[in-house]
Parts: sequence; structure tokens; C-alpha cells
Amino acid sequence: MIVTTEKLFKAAYGKYAIGAYNINNLEQTMGLFQGNLDSKAPFIIQISKGARLYSHKKMLEAIIKQADEVFPDAIFAVHLDHGDEATCYDCIESGFYSSVMIDASHEDFDTNIAFTRRVVDAAHARGIVVEAELGQLGGVEEHVQVSEAEAKLTDPKKAREFVQRSGCDSLAVAIGTSHGAFKFKGSQSLHFDVLEQIQKELPGFPLVMHGSSSVPQDEVARINAAGGNMAGARGVDAGQFKRAAELGVTKINIDTDGRLVWTRVHREYFRDHPEVFDFRPIGKVFMQEYAKFIAQKNEYLGAAGQLDIIRKML
Repeated sequence: MIVTTEKLFKAAYGKYAIGAYNINNLEQTMGLFQGNLDSKAPFIIQISKGARLYSHKKMLEAIIKQADEVFPDAIFAVHLDHGDEATCYDCIESGFYSSVMIDASHEDFDTNIAFTRRVVDAAHARGIVVEAELGQLGGVEEHVQVSEAEAKLTDPKKAREFVQRSGCDSLAVAIGTSHGAFKFKGSQSLHFDVLEQIQKELPGFPLVMHGSSSVPQDEVARINAAGGNMAGARGVDAGQFKRAAELGVTKINIDTDGRLVWTRVHREYFRDHPEVFDFRPIGKVFMQEYAKFIAQKNEYLGAAGQLDIIRKML
């Protein structure tokens, strides 16, 4: 069942965070649905601009529509991740997405608000909710590239004004996370002091953490042992998700970790089975491994076991 993120956030606020997982293909979709049902968790499917261009946007949308039929017990939102204005309008007009993100965080404050307000007006007219971003995360994720020098934390004092003037339904905040597999150096960590101040300025308002993959060190080690070269990869401590949820974070974005699982499975499989050229056996292994990864991540998020409660609310 496809629902808006607004309904999921209302149930989760202050208690747990909803996992927002990026997908690009059939195998990820199957593993994602199975893992969330195994852990009895609601979830958010994120489709990026890059994923929509990977094959054709209608192919990926069709896969998700069929997954909704194959897994009728699943409850989830379909969300555009890091959309520009044109892509947001395209998704709104498609009638398929229940949520879109307009990312104008690279613009100045007033211009960001203006971009967001236009998308909000178009989306709300169709019953679709909008996520916006204030502040800039460093790192690289598809077409989003921000250097360390350009990255800046969200200003709590501006957060309230931004939400009031833009009309957005949730706000992605920059509190020290970054995109990609190389998030932190040295003793860098999340700025919970900033998050606490933002929550005080926006009590009860759903916040979002981008760039929140944990980059599990066992996955990195196995990738490197199978021929990879990811020395120094490091991510967000999943043990910090609960504290973030208590401070108003209702949606946590996870993309890189899923790519690491894909890379580890394929590197190890072809290393151990050099005679194989049929991609279906390895696809089945990945679906199983990805489902296990999703179920484990939902435990950290606190979303595991919440599905029946959500169903009753709906």
C-alpha cells in the first residue's frame, strides 16, 4: 500500500525513524520489500534523478507497482530523492509519487524558499507532500557534489522561517553527515547540539537525515578482500539513529550501504565461481543478502515491528 510520508511521520515522530532506501533495479526492489516485511517495518522507496535515467523512469515505476501487488502487506511511500524543480514537476504530474524532494540547498536562502514554495504549491494541489533541504551536506551522490569547503550546517535560527515561508512538509537538515562512502575523517561525528536547537525551533516538525549510510566495516573488508579498493571508507554509527529519532528525525536516508552489499555479493561470487556467467544465481544471492541487510537496519532505526501499528492507524 502506497501512502504519503506525512502519515508515516505522524506515527514515527519522537519514537523511531523510517528507513528511506534508494533503489535502481528489480533485485534491489525484491530484497527491499522482503526485508521490510521480514522485519515488519514501514518504509520509503527513494528514486533519484539518476535512477530515473538509469533505464527509463517508467520501467522502475512499473517494477514498484508490481511489487505492491506481489507484497500486498507492505506499507510504504514512494519518494523522489534530490529532485530539481523540473524533475519534481514531472513526478507530481505522473501521479505515481506520494512525496517529492526539492533540493535547492545550493541556492541562497530566499531563492531556496522561492524554489521550494513553487514545488509545494504544485504538489499540495495533487495531495503530494514535499521535503526540502536547508544547509548543505558534503560528499558525492550521483549529480549532487559538494566539497568540504562548501558544506555547511543548517542554521537553527533560519529553520523556522524557512518552513513557514516555504510550506514544506519535512526538512532535510545538515548536522554533519555527508553523501558517499567516505563520510568522516578523524574524530568527526554528528552535531546533536545543532539538531537539538533545530527541534526547539520546529517542535513536532519531521526532520530528515541525508547521507546516513553506516558503511559497515565488515562489508568494506570483504569487498577489499575480494579485489576492491575502499581503504578509509567510513560512515554514520547506526547506534546514533535512535538518538536522532528522539530529536525529531523521522526519515533516515540510506543508499551507499545498499551499493556496498551489491558490490560485496558480486565480487565474492565471481571470485568463488569464476566459471559462472548466468547472472540469475547471483541475483538471488543478492536479493537474500539485501533483505537481511534491510531487516537489520530497521532494528537500528526502531522501525522494526511497527507495521501492524501503522496498519491500524490507516
